[in-house]
Amino acid sequence: MADKQSTGKNIRRRKLLEGLCAVSMAVPVAGTSQEPDPESLMPPQENDVLVHAFGDDAGNVIAVDELAPDSKQIFAWAMDPASGLIRNGTRLNQVVLVRVDPARMTAQTAARSINGLVAYSGVCSHTGCDVTDWNAEFNRFQCPCHESQYDPADAARVVGGPAPWQLAALPLKNIDGHVGVAGEFEGRLGFMQPGLSPFGI
Repeated sequence: MADKQSTGKNIRRRKLLEGLCAVSMAVPVAGTSQEPDPESLMPPQENDVLVHAFGDDAGNVIAVDELAPDSKQIFAWAMDPASGLIRNGTRLNQVVLVRVDPARMTAQTAARSINGLVAYSGVCSHTGCDVTDWNAEFNRFQCPCHESQYDPADAARVVGGPAPWQLAALPLKNIDGHVGVAGEFEGRLGFMQPGLSPFGI
């Protein structure tokens, strides 16, 4: 009986997370009723810098040596350093940033990294939940909604769960000691709509 109750609670939690993620996709990130600046809706652009998205450091530029290796990912936004505008008008601009051991990186991943840092879309390709969890045993991103896992050392390849495709990758470069954007997202950005199957079933 306890197992059934626990399973029921997990299902309800996942449904709630899915609903919140879907609703928040259309809501300005800043939490106001105002329309977002059109520039803030643009995806990360070349020569932008990455800034902390949340917490006490929100808005602070991220240094290339700031993150510890194989520690939990942080969320970031891209910022135009000239204007100071942060591209946070849509959740699809969210970036997860993590430092991994370069010895584990595939050649494709290494080509987009700096100082062991790699960056990907922070939105799960399954139903659009934020990829907030970290599997410390295997050094993987994990989505809290349906436990999809992605390997950040291998182009965020799906290694577990129902996610239909890997996370879009954001190439990086060093800009005056800060984490800079070397180009636009590479790969498919976005997610499969809730209730739909990637196989058309």
